[in-house]
This record gives sequence, structure tokens and C-alpha cells, in this order.
Amino acid sequence: MIRKLLALPLLAAMAATPASAHDDKVAVVYDQPLPNVPGKSMKGVIVEYEPGGSSPAHTHPDSAFIYATVLEGAIRSQVNDGPVITYHAGENFSEFPGDHHGVSENASKTERARLLAVFVVDTDETELTTYAE
Repeated sequence: MIRKLLALPLLAAMAATPASAHDDKVAVVYDQPLPNVPGKSMKGVIVEYEPGGSSPAHTHPDSAFIYATVLEGAIRSQVNDGPVITYHAGENFSEFPGDHHGVSENASKTERARLLAVFVVDTDETELTTYAE
């Protein structure tokens, strides 16, 4: 089954990639231009991983600062050359402009995991995620 990433038509914000490359479900749930920071917006993205699910290595726009919090389950993450860290529900991490997200996966083979990623990004940015080839 081929599954495309979900995105609000208003944004066309996420790169569409077949499920054979990854098995996460992504939905943009919030998009608000920042009235006190011209040209910047805050965009909220829910990422859901089925048991054993993962995303391929990826980057985000050079303008993006990301704050992520795990909503459910546990997620293994590696940013740049840092250690692989497991974050549990209620824990969080950040990604800075230009960071490479090498590992992003559900830490469990039996439970789903969800996280909320909040982007502060250029308002005109159309692709929030670029997957490594």
C-alpha cells in the first residue's frame, strides 16, 4: 500500500514520499504567521509512528527552528553526529537550522508513538522535510 504524507492543501508543506521509503504518518495541524516577526510562521506537525515505524534520514529548511515533544510512546532520535537518544512521552528536543536528523523512529515494536514538532520557519517555505536519498 502506498501512503502519502498528509498536508493541508493550504500549505502543501510536506514532501510526499511513498510508504516504502518510510512508514510514518504526518499531518500539519497548525499554521500561523507570527504578527511580531514579519516573514516567519509557526507550524505544528503531528508525526505518528506505528509499532516499529521510522522515517528516513532527513533535513528541514535552513530557516527552521524546531521544538519537538513526544506525546505518546517513545521515540529514538539522532541529530547530526550526536548520540541516539530515546525520548519518552512528555520529553522534548530541538533541531536547529541546518541540522541533519539521521534517526527518527518508534522505540517500540508493539506500541505506537506520536510527537508534535513545532516549526518556526519562513512563511513562504513549502517543503518542511527533505528526505536523504
